Amino acid sequence: MAKPLVIVESPAKAKTLARFLGDAYRIEASYGHVRDLPEKASEVPAEIRQKSWGRMAVDTDGDFTPYYVVPADKKKQVAALKAAVKQASELLLATDPDREGESISWHLREILKPKIPVRRIVFHEITEEAIKEAVASAHDLDENLVKAQESRRILDRLYGYTLSPVLWKKVATGLSAGRVQSVAVRLIVEREEARRAFRSSRYWDLEARLLGQGRAFSATLVRVGSERLATGKDFDSGTGALANPNVRLLDEAAARGLADGLVQHLPWEVTSVEARPGAERPAPPFTTSTLSQEASRKLGFSTERTMQVAQRLFQGVEIGGGEIEGLITYHRTDSTTLSEKALNESARVIREMFGDEYYTGPRRYQTRVKNAQEAHEAIRPTDFRLAPKDLERFLDADELRVYELVWKRTMASQMPDARVLKTTVEITGRGPSGEPCVFTASGKAIEFAGFRRAYVEGSDDPDAELADQESILPAVTPGDRVESSAQAGSAPLSLAGLDTKGHETQPPARYTEAALIKELEQAGIGRPSTYAPTIGTLERRGYMFRQGKALVPSFSAFAVTHLLREHFGDYVDVGFTAEMEEDLDQISNGERDSVSFIRAFYRDGEGGHPGLEPMVARAEPNIEYPAIDIGVDESSGEPLRVRVGRYGPFVQRGEGGAGNTATLPKTLAPADLTVEKALALLKVKAEGPKTLGEDPATGLKVYVQHGRFGHYVQLGETPPRVKGKSPQMPKRASIPASISASAITLDEALKLLSLPRDLGAHPSDGEIIVASNGRFGPYVKHGDEFRSLEEGDDVHAITLARALELLAAPKKSRRRTVTRAVLRTLGAHPQGGAEVKLMEGRYGPYVTDGETNASVPRTADPATLTLEAAVELLKARADAGPSRRPRGRAAGGTRRTGGRSSGTRRRKT
Repeated sequence: MAKPLVIVESPAKAKTLARFLGDAYRIEASYGHVRDLPEKASEVPAEIRQKSWGRMAVDTDGDFTPYYVVPADKKKQVAALKAAVKQASELLLATDPDREGESISWHLREILKPKIPVRRIVFHEITEEAIKEAVASAHDLDENLVKAQESRRILDRLYGYTLSPVLWKKVATGLSAGRVQSVAVRLIVEREEARRAFRSSRYWDLEARLLGQGRAFSATLVRVGSERLATGKDFDSGTGALANPNVRLLDEAAARGLADGLVQHLPWEVTSVEARPGAERPAPPFTTSTLSQEASRKLGFSTERTMQVAQRLFQGVEIGGGEIEGLITYHRTDSTTLSEKALNESARVIREMFGDEYYTGPRRYQTRVKNAQEAHEAIRPTDFRLAPKDLERFLDADELRVYELVWKRTMASQMPDARVLKTTVEITGRGPSGEPCVFTASGKAIEFAGFRRAYVEGSDDPDAELADQESILPAVTPGDRVESSAQAGSAPLSLAGLDTKGHETQPPARYTEAALIKELEQAGIGRPSTYAPTIGTLERRGYMFRQGKALVPSFSAFAVTHLLREHFGDYVDVGFTAEMEEDLDQISNGERDSVSFIRAFYRDGEGGHPGLEPMVARAEPNIEYPAIDIGVDESSGEPLRVRVGRYGPFVQRGEGGAGNTATLPKTLAPADLTVEKALALLKVKAEGPKTLGEDPATGLKVYVQHGRFGHYVQLGETPPRVKGKSPQMPKRASIPASISASAITLDEALKLLSLPRDLGAHPSDGEIIVASNGRFGPYVKHGDEFRSLEEGDDVHAITLARALELLAAPKKSRRRTVTRAVLRTLGAHPQGGAEVKLMEGRYGPYVTDGETNASVPRTADPATLTLEAAVELLKARADAGPSRRPRGRAAGGTRRTGGRSSGTRRRKT
């Protein structure tokens, strides 16, 4: 008997739906996109190959009709789906609930040409209730959404295929331009340009270290006489120069003289105490953008990694006993809305877990993104009762950490404000001439934790995160004295020290992934599904690299941005790109014709913006090879510039030639290339490799050289290049950062060149064990097994026996230890004197004495927890003995393949 056929995008999703729909339905996967514009010339249909627009596969001479092809790796699956349709009673298209999902469903319908009823089903969470409700409310495809997605695809193809060839001719092959990508590159480059233009300034202040009532705190000098001291905010953020003439700027000598005078004029006096109640509000539930930002800040995850994990959590994870659950709602969304069902369920769980005082009613959030429509709900758990600790046995580390973020953030979004008491204390001393010098200290006491019991949002600014923590000042009143520590006596406060503090203004911070996504979202550029692929493209194309979390533009990015900004300014303009997003939104709402929009973009122009095709035709003959100015060599008067060549960027003096060019290190940030550094690189190149001596074993000379990846040592000469042949390159070894390239000795170089070392055969299989240096430091290797050397091991002296010992030990994770925030220090333990602290834990606050940890009960308020209560909790925990993990359902894991995050989404520049 014929069954309804349901087509989803991935096998994992199909497996989950099969559990809910049972044998009455046949579930198949499309493995992502089944049709797209051709990626390479060999895929272009024969009937359009000779057309002037054939390589683009978009009819730019007519009505911009796209010509789609089924990629070679999808033909087998498409054939299987065609066979399945012939045996089906109806076709239900169940791809993801966004524009791209709607487009995939449309392509499936167009390819399969079913002669049975075709309906679309949409669900934002993979639960039994949501799936059955979606089937019951099946509907027709939304042609407007399909048109909007097709217009986006055509727009991106026209942009990339028209501008990328200009970059190949004028900069370097292998580069690409993209509608969203090129704007993102421009943002990163312009931040680096601001860093290049910045000049640091120094300023000084004083910090008093004070003690009172057993508490240590600090106070900063803010005013001398009637003048406020200069702080960082008084300097121009673009140039680094002092911008406010009405402040007092201290240098080091003035700061030290002021400090000496203040100490001589003790005691000081508390002149003001101000306590102000305040409230802190929870952040809204996650959207794609905010989840990516928070995972970057708190977990160090890339956007791509976060989205891959979120897709697994959405599609379904085996949580034991063969049960597969979708644990979060759809992860590509720009909405902060929660359904009424979610509001009711979260309310019930909050009361059960935290108590009635932690729920005062539903909180609804206004979506800030214009025309948010990618999905209709924020990212949230599908079952609020499943706390992260309940899933520890069933999720891998990444899945658990992302689920924990989603669960905590959603719970916190429905909890009441935290009530805090902010205290500011002013302390006045006398300077060398008797002038009043005012210090201020700020404190914050959490009177009611509210949403903080569940979650606190992260920040890109470490100082902001520090300020967010609780810090309680001692109770003082105006008139209280501050004495020296030696003469404190009965004084409420004592001065433990007075330090002069020098500060330097900092250039604008480079973008992190989180900050870049936030900037793009606020500008209205891109959509939830585009953030991860855009950042991935920037890295793959060599437009940026990473220094920690910072995104650093390459010199290629500088050259491309300079060219596009000068000759095609509209097409890398933030405002113009955002306007195009609004046009696409209008198409999705049926408010604008797609063909007229594309024609205006590509050919006719609109609103004062010329069409792309005529603009390129006019500009291309006049485009010169872009060069990045560094400065001038004062000794010769010749300009220093960076150019991008066949083998990467290089610095050039004047017109170039022998001794006037030098390759730039691949990881050199453009803002860090000064005139002095450029001249040093040219000097090293002109002098040639430095000879350290001869290798006694081979008689070959040992050289120190400099390349794209930094300094290295080389044994023997580099052979000349012979056309058509690959020469045998001499042995080389990178010089580690711990050794100075200018001071390296012959012995040190020979040691580096001796790696990798063969230590001997492994007794189990006879395979050779080697020791060498790698990306994460020295290691030993047997087959595919690696172990890092431990402290005390020497890669040049390690023995086979020691290597076997390391290889036999379990592999250690390189994951950083998580540092928990101290919420409050409660005092000394009455038995032993250990300091008892209230900590912010993974699953809520807990107390610790350094040896025992005890969770704070949900019925207790951490803000009012006393030392005595903490000691009781620690005693009860110690008396209970070691904890045992409860036996759960059989752990299991499913292999996830397919879907859009597995690389099946086909994109072009």
